[in-house]
Amino acid sequence: MTLVEAVHESHGATFEERGGVRVAAEYGRPDRAARAVRNVVGTIEMGYGVLTVTGDDRVEFVDNAVSNRVPHEDGAGCYALLCDPQGRIETDLYVYNAGERLLLFTPPERAAPVADDWSEKTFIQDVEIEVATEAFGVFGVHGAKATEKIASVLNGASTPEAHLGFVRGTMGDDGVTVIRGDGLAGEEGYEVICATDRAESVFDTLINNGLNAAPFGYRTWDALTLEAGTPLYHTELEGRIPNVLGLRNALDFEKGCYVGQEVVSRVENRGQPSRRLVGLQCETLPEPGATVLAGAEEIGEVTRAAESPMLEAPIALALVEFDAAVDDLAIDNEGEEHAATKEALPFVDGSDRSARLPDYGET
Repeated sequence: MTLVEAVHESHGATFEERGGVRVAAEYGRPDRAARAVRNVVGTIEMGYGVLTVTGDDRVEFVDNAVSNRVPHEDGAGCYALLCDPQGRIETDLYVYNAGERLLLFTPPERAAPVADDWSEKTFIQDVEIEVATEAFGVFGVHGAKATEKIASVLNGASTPEAHLGFVRGTMGDDGVTVIRGDGLAGEEGYEVICATDRAESVFDTLINNGLNAAPFGYRTWDALTLEAGTPLYHTELEGRIPNVLGLRNALDFEKGCYVGQEVVSRVENRGQPSRRLVGLQCETLPEPGATVLAGAEEIGEVTRAAESPMLEAPIALALVEFDAAVDDLAIDNEGEEHAATKEALPFVDGSDRSARLPDYGET
């Protein structure tokens, strides 16, 4: 749920459900907000689920469960996956080492199931897992001048330089943790974490103090991440193996076994997956699930699409056969075929590159 609904409403926001939680959808002109992010900076309230993991065995326990290596040092994080035995993604998550505890961000509806599942597997290990979604406010700050924005309001620390590294400081009278993001919008990005009772104050600081930041909602986030070539959990990741998506930033092929690791490694060792994620510029806006055609042959399907604010044209991500010819494409959208062209990702270059840009290990 949003912690600052009244503030969103004062800026003209409308709301919708995402992953079972209420979030700000837009503020009247999502295309204008997207351009504000690309040219200056904007801020969004993020609808994560949050877990805390404590106990002496916390790092070892989580490291054994996820697809990437959990950092041992305070102030560092990683992006990782939880997979089923067939290698299909059940959850993506960010894991941050915050000293005496690990702080995990998940899709909102996945926090409780992960906590329940892990709590049944602790056995004799000194580990405690708690759902802490309602204890924290999380705000994203993204844009060409995001670093300048954070520097203008953060006291007691410098902006973190390493992706997924973080620092602790204050904004006004409010204690905050500031994480350097991994470029999902294709721009410099940070996430500001605070206690729930300080969320309204922190959000006001981010919008109005120092360098002003335009508030934006999830429909703008959808467009920005699509322009950046970023696959997202609900549209691309859920139920698919990470190799198909080129999610190498979430995988450590040298670490020990985790659920699904055998399948993921087998596909990696084979040299290429069966399908790959590509970008398409479209004649008309397709629906998710629309069939991608190469000539008369069906080669894949659209995962999501949007009107690009920067290109002023419909764009889409699609999963297609890995070796399919992509020089004569069309999209079958409810029985009507419309031309499409494959485009290199990202669609739009910004001040950073998404760490999730598909990477198939090609030279």
